[in-house]
Amino acid sequence: QVQLVESGGGLVQAGGSLRLSCAASGDIFYAMAWCRQAPGTQRAVVATITRGGSTAVADSVKDRFTISRDNAKNTVYLQMSSLRPEDTAVYYCNVRSSQNNYWGQGTQVTVSS
Repeated sequence: QVQLVESGGGLVQAGGSLRLSCAASGDIFYAMAWCRQAPGTQRAVVATITRGGSTAVADSVKDRFTISRDNAKNTVYLQMSSLRPEDTAVYYCNVRSSQNNYWGQGTQVTVSS
């Protein structure tokens, strides 16, 4: 059974930093990603990383957010720096096995001005 456990969200002032973690278990995971959804908006991809370590980051967070992973721990991270109020959202991790796509439960990130 696949399980995803997210952690690291919280309240931070603008300009601050947070690190999100998502520990996955139960399968072998290839692509991993972080997405976010603010109230009244659609869920959007923030960053993706392949099992080999190739990354892609949305333009809105480029140079501020970094995605990484530890394959031995089946864990994906999102290091967020220079946070802005517009980064406020629920952040979800997403992982893909050979056959399925899985979502974490979401973790709230709130950036105060």
